[in-house]
Amino acid sequence: MSDKNLFYNRELSWLEFDKRCLSEAKDKNIPIFERIKFLSITASNLDEFFMVRIASLKDMKNAGYTKKDIAGMTPEEQLDELIPATKEFMKNQYQTYNRSLVPLLEANGLKIVRHYEDLTPEQSRYVDKLFERDIYPVLTPMAVDSSRPFPLVRNKSLNIGALIYDKKKDVTDIATVQVPSVLPRVIILPSERQGMTEIVLLEEVIEKNLDKLFLSYDIVCAHPYRIMRNADFSIDEEETADLLKEIEKQLKQRQLKKRQWGEVIRLEVEDTMDKKLLKELKKHLDVVDRVVYKINGPLDLTFLMKVNGLPGFDHLKYEKYVPQPAFSNGDYSNIFDKIKKHDRLLFHPYYEFTPVIEFIRQAAVDPNVLAIKQTLYRVSGNSPIIAALEQAAENGKQVTVLVELKARFDEENNIAWAKKLEKAGCHVIYGLVGLKTHSKIALVVRREEDGIKRYVHLGTGNYNDQTAKLYTDMGLLTCSDPIGEDATAVFNMLSGYSEPRKWNKLAVAPIWLKDKFLMLINREAENARQGKKARIIAKMNSLCDPKVMEALYDASAAGVKIDLIVRGICCIKAGVPGLSENISVRSIVGNFLEHSRIFYFYNDGFEDIYMGSADWMPRNLDKRVEITFPVEDPDLKKRIKDILKIQLADTLKAHIMQPDGSYEKQDLRGKVKLDSQMYFAEEARKRSAKPEDADAAISHDRVFIPIEAEESEH
Repeated sequence: MSDKNLFYNRELSWLEFDKRCLSEAKDKNIPIFERIKFLSITASNLDEFFMVRIASLKDMKNAGYTKKDIAGMTPEEQLDELIPATKEFMKNQYQTYNRSLVPLLEANGLKIVRHYEDLTPEQSRYVDKLFERDIYPVLTPMAVDSSRPFPLVRNKSLNIGALIYDKKKDVTDIATVQVPSVLPRVIILPSERQGMTEIVLLEEVIEKNLDKLFLSYDIVCAHPYRIMRNADFSIDEEETADLLKEIEKQLKQRQLKKRQWGEVIRLEVEDTMDKKLLKELKKHLDVVDRVVYKINGPLDLTFLMKVNGLPGFDHLKYEKYVPQPAFSNGDYSNIFDKIKKHDRLLFHPYYEFTPVIEFIRQAAVDPNVLAIKQTLYRVSGNSPIIAALEQAAENGKQVTVLVELKARFDEENNIAWAKKLEKAGCHVIYGLVGLKTHSKIALVVRREEDGIKRYVHLGTGNYNDQTAKLYTDMGLLTCSDPIGEDATAVFNMLSGYSEPRKWNKLAVAPIWLKDKFLMLINREAENARQGKKARIIAKMNSLCDPKVMEALYDASAAGVKIDLIVRGICCIKAGVPGLSENISVRSIVGNFLEHSRIFYFYNDGFEDIYMGSADWMPRNLDKRVEITFPVEDPDLKKRIKDILKIQLADTLKAHIMQPDGSYEKQDLRGKVKLDSQMYFAEEARKRSAKPEDADAAISHDRVFIPIEAEESEH
């Protein structure tokens, strides 16, 4: 089905998400250094959007592909809307930067010197010395003339273009120099103003000293520029016998380096750039006016993340949150005994990731453990999980690890991990042909007095100890026999392509999961038609699967109350008369990145709760190995229901979708001010001080009591 009256375009929906991030940068109730962090995030998000999504649409257009998306738009029509929309978005970014954040930073003791002409004499002398000592040796000036072609400019690199005049030949040529990424872009200046930190950007220092790079020329003009290239990357897996070798080969052949040398899809320049210089850049980079973005401010606002890290400004940030112990008194010893007592629910980053690390680490040294099996999608640079798996193999355990080599932008990293694990004696699987393995599962097989016991961790996020401090994710530690059997079946499927006859508890994509979700949604719809109470609450990162959205529309028409918590892309329409009156959509954008996937179905009072790795997107449900698992322990189910209620009650960080697809924050008049993330952080601190297990059922003395009307609907 392709109907713009039914669904929003995916790419425009994504842009709405970045607008929500930008709204956090504009929020006057947020500390100034948190606001500049959000502005940096919007810039980073937009870069990836161009390199992957805009690039993909351009590829489709160039190939003559005219198939319409779910909103009824061809690739060309999408580009026609997206290019001006992204230009308007960038304009809003820089208005926020120039009009709001820069003056506010200066009022709070941090001055960003915009142009090198604004330096004081002392500062000017300082940066000149710095240039000669630390910067000049690193630079490579490139003049362009009949004998020297325009150099290849790297993707995302910041450069300075200049027109240079040769007095002897009476000729003006173009020149360029790359601003080195190996040097700090933010330079702290000596300041004559007490209590004031002053900074200047590296490109300004280079521009000031450009004459030292082109000694035989006069500098006519000089301006920074930045390009974005097509960085989309795909492999014909059907023709690939050995995926590891194929990806390595492409790396060596620089096919992956298309990210560095692909078609220029965005050229960023200062809005004051000399017209002749711009003309020369367009010619040499082979770009048209449409992809030129003229900017009033410093190019590449991701430098603000470095500004956020400057010392002396902690009072202008949120207090750094420290994850609380997940178990009572932070005692993770004998973890298998603890899991055997009852299932353990993990809630990151409010509680530590340590139980997951200890689960693998203790398994590695436990003489009763026979085997460890795990999937890895993205891991940290110095991963304790990897170290534990290596140790397990060295200790003679049977270790099987699926390392997903096709994790976008992590291919090289994951190849290194795969080789490291193989060298240690692990059996490494390199994903499946035609599919990404995105599931988060770890299985430990242990010999015990009463026979073989299987312990399983299932999660919504990656096995990454660093992102676990930044992303909100959930996990389950269990020794349930039915889940253990399913976990074994998952790994047998991944290693031997053997599909189980049936699943006990798990639902696995790409074959079974979509049907499972459609069954659960349709069951609620049927209950509503029979006059029974019906309710769906679903939390995820993205929603754009047509069949799932059509089922939700049908359920809404049947009278099912549907609350969707979708962080990013959401193509469904909410609150549209005759289509989705019973559907609400909210997006929570806060200090942590919302990443958990939780699915609640009322089921005529026999409530079903599932969590997992999959969003409701075609790529997750049809093209990836994903796992969704049930939460069945009554105490843990209550806890998850409470978490969902708090998120639905969020009045400070929740953006509500309007019928036209835009998002607005709620009017706070007459409402309790509630930031769900801050609530969970405070709750974790309070609960960690109590003697009971941190992952037991939530106690009744809650900081915030959800609205009773919500309870009555259940």
